[in-house]
Amino acid sequence: MPIIRPLYPDEWAIYRELRLRSLADAPDAFYSTLDTESARSAEDWAARLAAAAVSGADCPLVAELEGQPAGLVWAKMDSINPLLVHLFQMWVAPECRARGVGRGLLDAALAWAREREVRFAELDVTLGNSSALRLYERAGFKAVNAPVPMRAGSDLMLQQMRLMLDGVAE
Repeated sequence: MPIIRPLYPDEWAIYRELRLRSLADAPDAFYSTLDTESARSAEDWAARLAAAAVSGADCPLVAELEGQPAGLVWAKMDSINPLLVHLFQMWVAPECRARGVGRGLLDAALAWAREREVRFAELDVTLGNSSALRLYERAGFKAVNAPVPMRAGSDLMLQQMRLMLDGVAE
């Protein structure tokens, strides 16, 4: 069973490693690119986690399996709508897939959101990423709005998905 816990500011190197691995492994699953993130300095990575630690609006989580970093997710409160949380950077290391890591990360991020009395969780998933889509659908997420292009010049499409956290019908 994976251990899911917050990423702390002094763990920026773990965060960087997971984020860069995720972008190398699944470049079509994320807005950002390996080139963009690789160009960030150690100070940038440390500052990102330090800001999250004091914001009250961010929850970067790491999954550990057998003592090793196995996955990542970042939950962030919407800056305008206090009833909405966004999930970003969801990724599980290939050697750790099908072992409950993805579901553990998702459940922990949603628990954090519920503690803050958030009503909706939203994320985007790349169409064609069937394993991620299945994970989100099993958790109760539903597609909303029409798919949109991932980036300028890309044929990849993103599907926005939403989960009601308080049981109220949409």
